[in-house]
Amino acid sequence: MLRNCSSSFFRSIMMTIVVFLLAGGITAWAGSLQDLRASGALGESASGYVVARDPSATAEVASINKKRKAVYAKKAAAQGVSIDQVGKVYAKEIFKKVPAGTWIQNQQGQWLKK
Repeated sequence: MLRNCSSSFFRSIMMTIVVFLLAGGITAWAGSLQDLRASGALGESASGYVVARDPSATAEVASINKKRKAVYAKKAAAQGVSIDQVGKVYAKEIFKKVPAGTWIQNQQGQWLKK
């Protein structure tokens, strides 16, 4: 039963991610996010949030994560799951879509360059 529920949940989340990205939901801050990724000042974590790798990116990271958390909270409430679960699903998709050279922090906390 849990497996079927989980599979259905992940399918639903994946469709939501696609719709969100296609609708341009991240375009308001995508430019600076891409610049900060390219510079290595921030990286993507397995939790679905960005992490400042350089202190100069702290304010932008907080802003990006606030927006992501709002999206994750909405999706979590709709699906009846935790925000953390939604963040981890988003992280997998983010990892697939970020350009080469982006820093990614795995679940063990290690930084790897894509």
